[in-house]
Amino acid sequence: MLIRPRRNRKNAAIRDMVQETHLSVDHLIYPFFLVDGKGIQQEITSLPRNYRWSLDLLLREMESSLELGLNKFVLFPAVQDHLKDPIASYSYAEDNFYLEAIRTLKERFPQAVLMSDVAMDPYSSDGHDGLVRNGKIVNDDTLPILGKMAIAQAQAGIDILGPSDMMDGRVGYLRRVLDEQHFTEVSIMAYTA
Repeated sequence: MLIRPRRNRKNAAIRDMVQETHLSVDHLIYPFFLVDGKGIQQEITSLPRNYRWSLDLLLREMESSLELGLNKFVLFPAVQDHLKDPIASYSYAEDNFYLEAIRTLKERFPQAVLMSDVAMDPYSSDGHDGLVRNGKIVNDDTLPILGKMAIAQAQAGIDILGPSDMMDGRVGYLRRVLDEQHFTEVSIMAYTA
């Protein structure tokens, strides 16, 4: 497999983020939790001063953050139960509000670095990060679903994928499917980075 460290140099914001260690605003990533709807800013009880945002209000919050010098954001979807199924099919559906939010945010704020969450649990009726069969997670059959999710997010304009699913072999699998679909500049970042 071809190694492509150039994706870490594709723009100034990413170069600033991965340069030698020092703490600055360049290293901060603001987490946003998205919900479908309008006029929603709902505090997350388990994360005080963090909110679930509808896109209309998130646009204003992101604009304010950019004015303060924060330009990196990780986006987490909060999906309504009726959209969940055992194979997380809504994660790559064309009408997915999360994918629409990525498209809108990237169009409105091209200077922002957008990171996504790649995992089945927000979309799965089982609540797990992988396919469940006979009470067990099925690792290898989960990878193609994660691949579809990654491609959908890349098509929407995501800069960096953050796989949080814990499936064995997922990073290599995602890199391969992204490269096969010519998304060679989309990065993959571990949450431990």
